[in-house]
Amino acid sequence: MTILLQTATDPRAWLLALGAAAPERPVLTKDAADHFAEVRYAMVWRPPQGLLAQLPNLAVIFNLGAGVDALLADATIPKHIPIVRSVDPDITGRMTEWVVLQALYHFRQMPAYQAQQHRRLWQDLPQQAASAATVGLMGVGVLGQSAAKVLRALGFNVIGWSRTAKRGLGFPVHHGEPELADFLAATDLLVCLLPLTAETTGILNYGLFQRLKRSGPIGGPVLINCGRGGQQVEMDILRALDDNTLVSATLDVFETEPLPVESPLWRHPKVMITPHVAADSDPEAMTAHVLGQIARFEAGRPMETVVDRATGY
Repeated sequence: MTILLQTATDPRAWLLALGAAAPERPVLTKDAADHFAEVRYAMVWRPPQGLLAQLPNLAVIFNLGAGVDALLADATIPKHIPIVRSVDPDITGRMTEWVVLQALYHFRQMPAYQAQQHRRLWQDLPQQAASAATVGLMGVGVLGQSAAKVLRALGFNVIGWSRTAKRGLGFPVHHGEPELADFLAATDLLVCLLPLTAETTGILNYGLFQRLKRSGPIGGPVLINCGRGGQQVEMDILRALDDNTLVSATLDVFETEPLPVESPLWRHPKVMITPHVAADSDPEAMTAHVLGQIARFEAGRPMETVVDRATGY
C-alpha cells in the first residue's frame, strides 16, 4: 500500500526511515501526481490545501505533529477519512523536556542573571524552593500529564485547566469557563498546551494575563506557550510585558511562522524565542509510530489517537 509523504522540511530523513522500516511499501511525494491513485496512506505536516483531495483511494491521514488545525481547516478533505494525531512517546518526551526547561529557566531567574552577566554584575537574587511556585497547565492531555509528572517530581505545585472535566490525574484540574478564573488566580507560570480550536483561538490575551497571580516567588506571572500560535495575541503579550502584567515569556509558536524579522518579539528583553521546536518529530520514531497504526488498521483493529472532528483534537 503506497504512502504519500509531505513534510515542511527536507524529506530525505523521512524517506530513509520509511525505506529502512518498510522497504516493501512504495513512498511518493506530492510531486508524483501521476501516481496519486495508488496512495492509501498520507503522512503529512500542514499540507497545501487541496492536496489530499487529489488522492482518490486515500484511507488514513497521519499528521506528523500534535496540532491538526491545518488539516481540519481544509474543507476539501473528505470527512469520512480518519485523521490520526501524533502522540508518540518520543514527541511526548521532547515536549516534557522543553516545558520543564522553560519552567526552570524562568523560576530560577535565568533572564535576570543573563542581564546581570551582560553588565558584569555579580549579585545573587532571592530564590525559593520549587514548592513556592504553581505551574498552571492549560491542556492536560497526554503532553500535559507527562509534563505535570516531572514538574511535580521537582517539587512544583501543579494545577491544570481543561475545557471538559478531567479526574484522577493526581493533581487538581479546573475545567470550563466558570473555573478558569480560579485556575488563573493561582498560577505563577502559565503553560499552554491546548489544541487550537474556535474556543481557544486568541485565548492568550491581555484580559487573561491580568487574571494571573500577581504575587509570587519571581515577582509576577510568566507565560510559556508551546500550544499553537493562533492562541496568542502577540500585541497583548508585548503590552503585558511592557507594563509588567507579565514578568517574562517563552514562545515556541507564533501567529505567523516563521516569525517575521520585523516582529518586536525578537528583540524584547523579556522574551525567549524558540522556532517551533518544542517537540520536533524524529523521523525514525514517528515512522515506527505510523507503521504501527497502519498495521492496526490493516488488521481491522481500532487505531489510536484518531481525531474527533467535533472537538478538534
